[in-house]
Amino acid sequence: MNRTAVITGGTGALGTALCARLLDRGYRLAVTYLVPDEAARFEERFEVDDDRLTLRRCDATDPEAVQATFAEIAAEWGTIGGLAALVGGWAGGRDVEETDDVRFERMIDLNLRSAFYATRAAIPHLKRADWGRIVLVGSRAAFDAPAGQAAFNMAKAGVVALGRTIAHELDTTEVTATVLLPSVIDTPATRAALPFADYVDWPTPDEIAAVAEFLLSEDAGVMNGAVVPVYGKT
Repeated sequence: MNRTAVITGGTGALGTALCARLLDRGYRLAVTYLVPDEAARFEERFEVDDDRLTLRRCDATDPEAVQATFAEIAAEWGTIGGLAALVGGWAGGRDVEETDDVRFERMIDLNLRSAFYATRAAIPHLKRADWGRIVLVGSRAAFDAPAGQAAFNMAKAGVVALGRTIAHELDTTEVTATVLLPSVIDTPATRAALPFADYVDWPTPDEIAAVAEFLLSEDAGVMNGAVVPVYGKT
């Protein structure tokens, strides 16, 4: 089993939880980030070095930057065995007729283009490694499609389609693709955005990271193309 992986957006709440689990299991990780404050908090928690854990600043919505980052990692490490594409963002409060171009493009950039650019850059390296896992993050909203967050719903539906497409394209290889479907994740940012919500049944980042860890593992090979709900009890 190839225990090298790239975690895009890995300095956020879910990414940090996933990195902790993977490092405990002997993975070698390259973690991309964009926000310096997140990187600083990440470095306070983990021992960052060039051997087992490295941080790379990369704008996940810039295709050239993403391509270059993956090429650099593969050149330095000789292989990439997994990808968890965690970059994303939410914006609500708008129905279709009220969604302006700026909001629409922002949701497509953060959620769909970031996942597409990362998978496109990773696939050649995963295929050369003869074994690999791709884990994307969609959303329950891709299926429930609640009113008031049209752009987000459409972007996450695109992520689900991307994961399913990759699974079919790579079904003759040892590379698999799966999509996680969170609902609401219990993070400080989510609690701040929804101060009056009952968060007792929200899944935690660590609970979702446990599922992502499994999907990145050798044991998850039979799950190619799976779309996996991680809703908690919400």
